[in-house]
Amino acid sequence: MLPFRLVYHEGYDLHLGGHVFPAQKYRLIRDRLIARGVAEPADFDEPAPATDEQLMLVHDRSWVQRLKFGTLSYNEIVKLELPYSRHVVDGFWLAAGGTLLAARNALRDGIGFNIGGGFHHAFRAHGEGFCAIHDVAVAIRALQHEGAIRTAMVLDLDVHHGNGTAAIFAGDSAVHTVSFHQLENYPHEKPPSTIDVHLADGTGDAEYLTKLNEVCSLAIPGYKPDLLVYVAGADPYFEDQLGGLSLTMEGLRERDRIVFETARKHRVPVAVTLAGGYAVKTDDTVAIHCGAVEAARESW
Repeated sequence: MLPFRLVYHEGYDLHLGGHVFPAQKYRLIRDRLIARGVAEPADFDEPAPATDEQLMLVHDRSWVQRLKFGTLSYNEIVKLELPYSRHVVDGFWLAAGGTLLAARNALRDGIGFNIGGGFHHAFRAHGEGFCAIHDVAVAIRALQHEGAIRTAMVLDLDVHHGNGTAAIFAGDSAVHTVSFHQLENYPHEKPPSTIDVHLADGTGDAEYLTKLNEVCSLAIPGYKPDLLVYVAGADPYFEDQLGGLSLTMEGLRERDRIVFETARKHRVPVAVTLAGGYAVKTDDTVAIHCGAVEAARESW
């Protein structure tokens, strides 16, 4: 068995068909981890959906209600870039509950892993870029509300800037946000994070990992948060359809190792979410995400 818990729900698959967002990847990740002997069925926890009250610690009540009752405007659906359905909405409530459960597991075990989540483009009152509910922010605010944590840090290594994360936590000295991202990529407007690392098109393993080592070795012990949330996007991969960086699978595995080893060295609990991944071959995206679980196992 793994030395930490994995969080998964079959409702994470949004059944989007041929959409560029391969939401079936969550099921494929679970199946691959079990088939390869990395995990056993008993290693997985099934989350409950986040409550409306927990969502409204982050999101405006009107946004939560418009999502829940299907009263989004045409422009809101276009901005979200996902087809609206009850199943899709339920999936976002489950993802938020899953990240909260993974964060609770991290506080208990040192690490917790949500096989989903990382919807970092969601804002307080709207969604965009395939993200309707900001599960990471919901987990942090819920734990702060309960008194389980005071401070948190979000380390976002998706290829796209965490604009929703930066906007939600702007001016909050208790939550530090770090985003490594391709500069000339979505989103066009990038609200400032606590630390932004803007990467040029085509940045590869060597430069990326050097910069990541520098930031992690300073920021994690420097801020020493009560909880680190790691947004482990697979889309810095060189064959990603929505990315323009040039990391290899080996480079991404080393990226994960750096994060886990640094967090473990400084005794900072880390909750992992998966975020984006749109490789030409979905199996590559699945392999990268599974590699993060294996890197965590090696570190713990």
